[in-house]
Amino acid sequence: MPGKNQTKKEKKKKSLNAYARYSSIAIQMAVIIIGGTFGGLKIDQWLETSPLFVVILSILSVGISIYIVIKDLLKK
Repeated sequence: MPGKNQTKKEKKKKSLNAYARYSSIAIQMAVIIIGGTFGGLKIDQWLETSPLFVVILSILSVGISIYIVIKDLLKK
């Protein structure tokens, strides 16, 4: 019976590792997008431009976060 117990532990460990990996990817994506948007907002306030840098940096941060996610998923 030790073999069955070992495989259950291994499966549980693998699922926890996968959960941690995908959770960290989601948090990383959110931080990049929020950071880009906040940075754009501050630049717009500083330069007194309307939504120019918010839009540019938001779109850029979404692209960067998607690139990082794809790179991390392919790295496996």
